Amino acid sequence: MKQQTPEAFAAFVGLDWADAKHDVCLQAAGTEHREFLSLAHSPEEMNAWVQTLRTRFNGQPVAVCLELKKGPIVSALRHYDCLVLFPVHPLTVARYREAFTPSRAKDDPTDAELQVALLLKHRDKLKPLQPQSPAMRALTQLVEHRRRLVGDKVRCTHRFTRARKNYVPQVLQWFPEKDTAIFCDFLSRWPPLKAAQLARRSTLEGFFRAHHVRSADVIDTRLQAIKSAMALTTDDGVITPNVLLVQALVAQLRVTLQAIADFDTAIAQRAQEHPDFPLFDALPGAGAVFAPRLLVAFGEQRERCTSADERQKYAGIAPVTERRGKKSWGHWRLQCPTFLRQTFVEWAAESTRHAFWAQVSYQQQRDKGKAHQAAVRALACKWLRILFRGWQEHTPYDESVSLQALKRRRAPLLHNLAKGA
Repeated sequence: MKQQTPEAFAAFVGLDWADAKHDVCLQAAGTEHREFLSLAHSPEEMNAWVQTLRTRFNGQPVAVCLELKKGPIVSALRHYDCLVLFPVHPLTVARYREAFTPSRAKDDPTDAELQVALLLKHRDKLKPLQPQSPAMRALTQLVEHRRRLVGDKVRCTHRFTRARKNYVPQVLQWFPEKDTAIFCDFLSRWPPLKAAQLARRSTLEGFFRAHHVRSADVIDTRLQAIKSAMALTTDDGVITPNVLLVQALVAQLRVTLQAIADFDTAIAQRAQEHPDFPLFDALPGAGAVFAPRLLVAFGEQRERCTSADERQKYAGIAPVTERRGKKSWGHWRLQCPTFLRQTFVEWAAESTRHAFWAQVSYQQQRDKGKAHQAAVRALACKWLRILFRGWQEHTPYDESVSLQALKRRRAPLLHNLAKGA
């Protein structure tokens, strides 16, 4: 979508979306009259409404304000060239409503009208939606869905860990990694402890070797632990329901692990086709997981951010400063793209294992009394400045260049680096 001049719009529309219907407020340019209508959430009705607007205003652009930048309604309206979408944060509309309605009364048509008022009075503060390429949007959805699946995997492993602790906690020590095929297969084949103890030694040895356990000492240690283990309880009222729960959770975990593997394949294929992928693939600790996420975090629209400071604030990494009278304090940003901040923070924590200066910088913050998360965010701020420069100039990361820059600025971190070395 091309950005339009303030005088270019033939009409201004506020759209309060919902699952089943959307309330619309429309005001034509040059008039004070506002029209209200309700649209059903169906492709046919929305297409008919847009065609009516196109015919009524002779194809001239129409500004549409709505409280989200992605979702079904955005996908439906984005491909119409006569519509220019202006996404606003839901909190913006809520605060605007409360400023004139102290009673906190709320109605969908009223919210749509408030969005029209935002367009008319504060359009200079709003930015039109400028979607990235279809390939980048697809990659964005893939990495976000994969991260949610990882969360599902963690929740599933935590649930059957709690269940196993109720009757046979030893199995959790035999298999430190819970999100593996060998753990799932063992629990599926021998649900109660007695079944594993009655199995032949050759059967158990064959099971472990089939799952690529080659060390004879490891196999022998596990077999002895299985044979000598004692159940925490023999109460059938505890064992039976927990065994059934574990079997159900194992089945869920199998599906989740396969889904994550499928997403990894799709992400790798799409990310490697992007021309900017080498900029992030060579980063310390990025790997197959974080390199595509960092590529998505920066995107391909370099003109959107003019400085690293702006990118830090948008990502929620930079703190917020509040001043009241003679008091001043800082805190972390409450409103930001959560997945974006999560990407930078998780990768910054991983980079401490691969980049020496990153580990020293993290430890420097810890020595100042900062908590783990605060120290990681401080490191993420440093990383983001480095990455932003390389991203803007299409230059891959080079640690020697970063160290030379620290030396030129006589940064205090150099002293800690020399001390750590």
